[in-house]
Amino acid sequence: MRVLAVVPARGGSVGVPLKNLAKVGGTPLVTRAVASCAEAGLIDEVIVSTDHEGIAAAAEAAGARVVHRPAELSGSTASSESALLHTLDQLDADPEVVLLVQCTSAFIDPADLDAAVAKVLDGTADVVFSGLPTHEFVWAVRDGGAQGVNHDPAHRPRRQDREPDFRETGAFYAIRTAGLREHGHRFFGTVAVQPVPSRTAVEIDTPEDLEIVRALAPIVDRPGPIDVDAVVTDFDGVHTDDSVYVDQDGREMVTVSRSDGLGVSLLKRAGVKVLILSTERNPVVAARARKLGVPVVQGLASKQTALSEWLSVEGLDASRVAYIGNDLNDLGCMELVGWPVTVENVDPRVRAAARVVLARKGGAGAVRELCDRVLDARPAPEEAPVSGPRATLRVKGTPVRVGESLVGPGQPVYVIGEIGINHNGDLDIARRLIDVAADAGCQAVKFQKRTPEIAVPVHQRDQIRQTPWGEMTYLEYKYRVEFGLDEYTQIAKYCAERGIDWFASPWDVPSVDFLEEMNVVTHKVASASVTDHELLRRLAATGKPIFLSTGMSTLEEIDAAVEILGTSKLVMMHATSTYPLPPEEANLRTIITLQDRYGVPVGYSGHERGLQISLAAVTLGAVTVERHITLDRTMWGSDHAASLEPSGLEHLVRDIRIIESALGDGVKRVFPGEEAPKARLRRVTA
Repeated sequence: MRVLAVVPARGGSVGVPLKNLAKVGGTPLVTRAVASCAEAGLIDEVIVSTDHEGIAAAAEAAGARVVHRPAELSGSTASSESALLHTLDQLDADPEVVLLVQCTSAFIDPADLDAAVAKVLDGTADVVFSGLPTHEFVWAVRDGGAQGVNHDPAHRPRRQDREPDFRETGAFYAIRTAGLREHGHRFFGTVAVQPVPSRTAVEIDTPEDLEIVRALAPIVDRPGPIDVDAVVTDFDGVHTDDSVYVDQDGREMVTVSRSDGLGVSLLKRAGVKVLILSTERNPVVAARARKLGVPVVQGLASKQTALSEWLSVEGLDASRVAYIGNDLNDLGCMELVGWPVTVENVDPRVRAAARVVLARKGGAGAVRELCDRVLDARPAPEEAPVSGPRATLRVKGTPVRVGESLVGPGQPVYVIGEIGINHNGDLDIARRLIDVAADAGCQAVKFQKRTPEIAVPVHQRDQIRQTPWGEMTYLEYKYRVEFGLDEYTQIAKYCAERGIDWFASPWDVPSVDFLEEMNVVTHKVASASVTDHELLRRLAATGKPIFLSTGMSTLEEIDAAVEILGTSKLVMMHATSTYPLPPEEANLRTIITLQDRYGVPVGYSGHERGLQISLAAVTLGAVTVERHITLDRTMWGSDHAASLEPSGLEHLVRDIRIIESALGDGVKRVFPGEEAPKARLRRVTA
């Protein structure tokens, strides 16, 4: 071992009781010191020298080895050198360099530790200490008067004309071990300084210092990933800015952040469980939870009890759960979980309890900030191997990545609002329909892309059609409603702003090329194109995930299409191409047939009126649901009558999320809500 870091951390402290266990940024000071050492590349081992069992436990949990310090070396008069030498005496052999690291410095940069150690290892110095560069003029009071220490009061040069002095911060000392043994003191031989920035140089000696450091933590600490399996949130002050608008009838309204909604959606897609807890029972909270598609528990006497029960039912490890709160009634929940989180500008007691203090305020993207950090910790799913368009069948139902989403069993249903040609060639209508889909909580919108002279059958081209733009041939009409590069460029930009995927059904090979230039996340094979093998081969060559709609097709025709497309990135869509679809033709059990036959995720593309059939498809295992959407079913055009209006789409997404929650995991258990009826009604117990 060349380099050993020793962290002296006794239990006694005159200024701040049990200071080394005090939390900064939600993490005990001793844990922070160990973590900085562990992250440094030149340190071989970290030992914490302590006389306190709680500190020892925290150190071991952080990955350090513990040396128990005897009482005679643990008093307030014991030197740090005595702790170093005692620790060295417990080893079989001395390291070349011993690094003394103090818990009282909360913000130690591992790079500074490495730089200090390197100066000792390469012979530049025998001792290197952390120092804060300063141009301050220092005075000493001697014999009743003040005297300049680092300057002549008669000559005070400008800051830029002076070399800095260094104030010893006490954070760390890199020491050549042989010299420490010889001299018994940390300073000997050639002494050098490792400059550290002022934001990291605050030492904790008093309660006031501790408060200053806690206030600095959100600024100094580098935002890192938060590796958890669930996120639980308070509502008021977290999803909102803690304000409420009350109308003349007493009805309440709040403002929320749309970016929070997208963040929650991304969490759910990544398999992270989400729950909202609220002390107050309020229809506003329930409405927002429905929109987000997450469970909510309201009217709570004790949030902590409700959270504990939920963790038990879900089988979650509390240490791998984040709770975000903003007020004193959240402290119990924050103490229960491994990742207590709070928003910017909160009560100091809540800030002190938080492991993470977010940069954003409640109602202004705080939830999204937390979601992004949780997602940063999620491992990217392994892509199924692809050996070309004739790839072999993968493990049955393996999810397919589409953009930022996973589409498949165990993932949130991927809801597609099909705009198709319901925009009627009007970019403004297209934008409004994108808003409808995004506001409802869809993950994607889909268009149709054609090269009319290729896609329109010859016998239809000259047929006369009555349109809102006058009488014209069918071919002219198709050109009239077709979007080109300018429109789709604006559509792509607008979808990015709204945080929603977009793609299209290409009806011919040039349209595939066009969409590839637009870098769409996926392609959709329309039911009418299942037998267009030239088109399918071009789609397979893109390497993109493919949604294959199966309307108006036999199993043999689908077999031939799958032979070309492969299955490694295929999502199949059960569909019946009748507009509007009568219930007796829905044949939803075909979802199961397709799952069993092809081993791929299967969704549902519906053309019915109403929501029941689409919702039933979800209960049968549909992993994606696609429905045509319109601003008004009475609008002119072939697909509007079988489309969902905005309120219908919103209800569809809401009910899909409720069904997802209600389906559960199939494990039979007694839920907390059953305990009281069980105690009251059961006459005979097992």
